[in-house]
Amino acid sequence: MKAIRDGTTVVLDIDGHMLYDQSGYGRKTDDGLILSAEEALYLVLKTKIIVSGETFESLITEFSSMHGFMRRFLVYRDMRERGYVILPGPHDFRVFRRGERPGTGRTNYLIRVLSERDLIIFRELAEEVASASHMRKQFVLAVVDDEEELTYYDVKTEPLKEAGPAPEISALNGIRAGNSVITPDTASFPEDSWFGTNLDDTRLMLSPMETLYLLDGGYLTIRGQESEVSIRKDIPEEDAEWKEKSQVYAYLRTRGHTPRTAYKFGHHFRVYSGEKKHSELLVHALPPDASLPMSVISRSVRLAHSVRKKMLFACAEQNGIEFIEFARIKL
Repeated sequence: MKAIRDGTTVVLDIDGHMLYDQSGYGRKTDDGLILSAEEALYLVLKTKIIVSGETFESLITEFSSMHGFMRRFLVYRDMRERGYVILPGPHDFRVFRRGERPGTGRTNYLIRVLSERDLIIFRELAEEVASASHMRKQFVLAVVDDEEELTYYDVKTEPLKEAGPAPEISALNGIRAGNSVITPDTASFPEDSWFGTNLDDTRLMLSPMETLYLLDGGYLTIRGQESEVSIRKDIPEEDAEWKEKSQVYAYLRTRGHTPRTAYKFGHHFRVYSGEKKHSELLVHALPPDASLPMSVISRSVRLAHSVRKKMLFACAEQNGIEFIEFARIKL
């Protein structure tokens, strides 16, 4: 089947409608069929069409001058070879359910294509995920590494479910020890609330995040010359991430979750829910305008998967906490 190139698209005559009707390629017009650059190059590669005056090599040279084209083409080819019908837009691609095509089925995935070095701007990503959710589609990141291998990530922004009521804490006293607080009032905490670390049989040491949470809730009084005002001043000087961490910590606690440090995993919190036998989540707190390289997110997701936990990034927005979950998937 012969075609002609028209800039970054390829056009077939009316006979091209067959490609659309049978396999969902291109966009039908009254005069023929318009193929995107990715569609056209794939069909040339598979010897389904011949583009007048062009070869596969000349087309890939021309099309690859477009930013990100080769990454998009590799994702397009992978989806087609897996048996999916894939079309351009509204992100990079929309993918139909396996075995379905335009006119007889509906799209299931919206795919955004990235390189391993691309920067994830969390606020923008959350907006894209919300847009996909409103269209009842699953949002997928397709990441192409420097050796042209593909990894797919399911990305969600669902609200974190409540694990139960917030713990009921009685008034307690403590003394300051650095940016932590030592308290003998262990009976002030309900059983299994998991506050503090045992210093000995009668004393608990509260972490800075626990201290701020208890101070904000009016549960804790610090005795001695080192007052609440001074510890609130000193914690930010030691921890540049204190603001978003304390917001996320409080959010988790008020919804019945138990956050504990996840330093050993390279993140802020490991989070226990339900029966609390094992932590279920790794949570990293971020400021509202945060961004991270995709390579950093990839390492986090792989580690979380290896220890059987979900990986969530928590953006401390003014109107609450936006949780963004990443999970590797196989399509």
